[in-house]
Amino acid sequence: MTVTDTTARTVAFARAAQELALERSEFDLAVQLGHVRTVPGTTGSDGAAGRPRVARAELDRLRAAPDFPDGLRDRVRTVGTAEAARLVSITTDRFTRLARTGHFTPVRFYLNRYRAVVWLYLAGEVREFAERHPQLLTGRLPGALRAKLDAGDDARPRNWRARRLGLLLRGTDDPWSGAAAIASLLDPLQVAEVVDDPYERAHLDRLRPEPPHARSESASLRETTERLLRADEPDEILWHRLGLALALDEARALRPAPRPDGGVARSRPPARPARGRAGLLGRLLLRRRTSVRTG
Repeated sequence: MTVTDTTARTVAFARAAQELALERSEFDLAVQLGHVRTVPGTTGSDGAAGRPRVARAELDRLRAAPDFPDGLRDRVRTVGTAEAARLVSITTDRFTRLARTGHFTPVRFYLNRYRAVVWLYLAGEVREFAERHPQLLTGRLPGALRAKLDAGDDARPRNWRARRLGLLLRGTDDPWSGAAAIASLLDPLQVAEVVDDPYERAHLDRLRPEPPHARSESASLRETTERLLRADEPDEILWHRLGLALALDEARALRPAPRPDGGVARSRPPARPARGRAGLLGRLLLRRRTSVRTG
């Protein structure tokens, strides 16, 4: 397909959001969650991939839905703690306790005027949790949950990181990009211990996904984002180190990282058989399901 054909049969994100009656932030979330499918942009003369676009056929499919546009808008509706608590008729304190113990997974966050983190949740997930677990909405919380709260546990940052990683892995078919997504959750020193080749580290850094709020003019928001993006619990760090090592095996089996001299990477032990992005993603999400309770 030529550049002209691609442009004619697809639209940019801003136009797609307008035609789907979504705010741009709602549209971006719809893409991340897989509600709106995209196609790769045209590759430039320098070999860089263009911005993803939305096919006209995809817009027609979404607009033909019987619940359009309200259904799509509801699937990407986000709520803060107070509104989420009202949705399921509980106090904000109880909702916060359930979120801190991992029963609700944030999808976004922002800083309020006091520079405190405000977590946002998908309204649909909040309602679904209330339907599945009505016993947790009233009465005394189970002892195990109270013990976590007394110990100061807060699963919200970790759950958000796990969700973000899952969305990033779903959004790429390139093993090197998948490895870069995992590496973005680790401190550079941790990455260097797993990836000893400086050319591979440089390649992962170039492919590092842009963090949320990256273009914000607020230094405090950028600093908070950087802190929340990094795994900070020993078992979480260990898990992502293992995931990075597995992802590198798969990426190396496909192709070596580019080197400025055009040479080949130094020899390595035979890589494990590559099972593809779906295999890596499945292993990571299985760990998430078994180790982190979500809503």
